[in-house]
Amino acid sequence: MSGFALTFAPDAAAAAQAWLTALKSERRVSALTLEAYARDLGQFAAFLADHLGEPAAISDLQSLTASDFRAFLARRRSNGAESRTLARQLSSLRSFYRYAERNHLFRNAALSAIRSPKLPHAVPKPLSIAAAEAVTRADQLATDATPKWVMARDCAVMTLLYACGLRISEALSLTPAQAEGTILTVTGKGNKTRIVPLLPAAQAAIAQYRQLCPFAIAPHQPMFRGIKGGPLNARNIQLLVERLRGALGLPETATPHALRHSFATHLLGNGADLRVIQELLGHASLSTTQVYTEVNRAHLLEQYRKAHPRA
Repeated sequence: MSGFALTFAPDAAAAAQAWLTALKSERRVSALTLEAYARDLGQFAAFLADHLGEPAAISDLQSLTASDFRAFLARRRSNGAESRTLARQLSSLRSFYRYAERNHLFRNAALSAIRSPKLPHAVPKPLSIAAAEAVTRADQLATDATPKWVMARDCAVMTLLYACGLRISEALSLTPAQAEGTILTVTGKGNKTRIVPLLPAAQAAIAQYRQLCPFAIAPHQPMFRGIKGGPLNARNIQLLVERLRGALGLPETATPHALRHSFATHLLGNGADLRVIQELLGHASLSTTQVYTEVNRAHLLEQYRKAHPRA
């Protein structure tokens, strides 16, 4: 957070820090969301320092034109940022400017003239049931040198992603106290909590991991551990899935998050109510969950094209 002092003038850096503090204390955004907001504003500050020839002060922030904001988005686009990233960064800037106006720090109407980039209509790409089950058997890539507890850990994490529809950050933040019993209370985006059944397969995988794990883990500490005993990093699971893609011949869309998509799609395909799936995923809006109906429809059309003689 203190990096703003290097790219903003002192008054603008103080405003940026106050905004992030308010996000954390008032809106209670998650640590990952706060990090994304800070990164977005930091990139904007760095752009302005180059664009203006010196660190931007509050007087600069309130006098920027629509062309200045568009120049920032164009610079980010030229550096490889996609439309979804640009839309998120624009949303971050709007949040910062709204905070500044509410708190009588500065205001700038030019930002309201900037349209968000048009986002491609993306449909989630789940794995097949067979592929999802194969991926949860992460031990098939193990060698004789792989500790048994690491194999058990990887299987437990992958099973949680598919059997419970967890985000990878949610799975890796689980504690032994949370994993007791048959119900998980999960804290997701925006610190919102939801209830998810802990299926027998997930219970068994967790029990096997905890039995073999060589580290003592307190009830309220992250349960999954890296090879040196610290909390497991999400990158370890991402690399594991990359290796599984090669071993199992899966597409590039096979990622840890694809298991969450698979969870929702397979539930819907087997008759689960959309509202129930919304609750299990922790979506604030049903419209977010409805995208899985398109996945189901696309699958039906593909099967029709393959099977019908007149298709």
